[in-house]
Amino acid sequence: MSARPGRLVLMPNTLDLGATPEPIDQVLTAHALQRAAHLKHWVVESAKTARAFLKRVDAHAALTTPLQQLSIQELPRARKGSGTSVDSAEWKALLAPALAGHDIGLLSDAGLPAVADPGAALVATAHTLGLTVEPMAGASSVTLAVAASGLNGQRFAFEGYLPQNSAERLQRVRELEQRSRREGQTQLVIETPYRNEGLLKALSDALHPDTRLSVACGLTSQAGWCRTQHVSAWRRELQESERPLMPDTLPAVFMWLAG
Repeated sequence: MSARPGRLVLMPNTLDLGATPEPIDQVLTAHALQRAAHLKHWVVESAKTARAFLKRVDAHAALTTPLQQLSIQELPRARKGSGTSVDSAEWKALLAPALAGHDIGLLSDAGLPAVADPGAALVATAHTLGLTVEPMAGASSVTLAVAASGLNGQRFAFEGYLPQNSAERLQRVRELEQRSRREGQTQLVIETPYRNEGLLKALSDALHPDTRLSVACGLTSQAGWCRTQHVSAWRRELQESERPLMPDTLPAVFMWLAG
């Protein structure tokens, strides 16, 4: 191992994946842009998205190494039946540049890596190898949504994706609502954008009318918004509206807090 091993830098991405790009310097700090511009080694969720990100960085902070010469490796995909785990040797191999003294950037397609996004296993491996993990400040849809919702920001839980099977989803939503009522805990879930409207309808049908349901959509974009109201109000809107309430291209976070 090098006398001075490199660091694993958790680099935030913008939240506009799939939408009209916002000026990157309005979402990332100047320090984060400069840090990204100087990194030569990257581990990313998607190489294509990472290259697009680095081109945007280059427009504000010139890359010290040409994009074509950067080392960009994708995170391993979880094998069928193995959950999110992969062989530890694969994670260690990705960190070899850091062991040789080079800083490595970890980047997901949107937001902060390892928070509602892939990368936690690489961070954990970095810790086992004694590497310094350096998180950079940036937008996280989870924390921004909680802050904008007016729900309990002292106690909340991110569930991720709900089951696609309607019966299993209904059961899980009601379990989470019971937990929310029992513990005063805000529950958060996400969905693929084209299923936004379907999830809003499913939550409105499953949750108690007096439960407060919040939807944060497209945060940090000009078209972004956050609305919180009782489930009964969402039901009325869904019944009366002649058009979908949710866009099918912008990512959204759904949150609820039972009384």
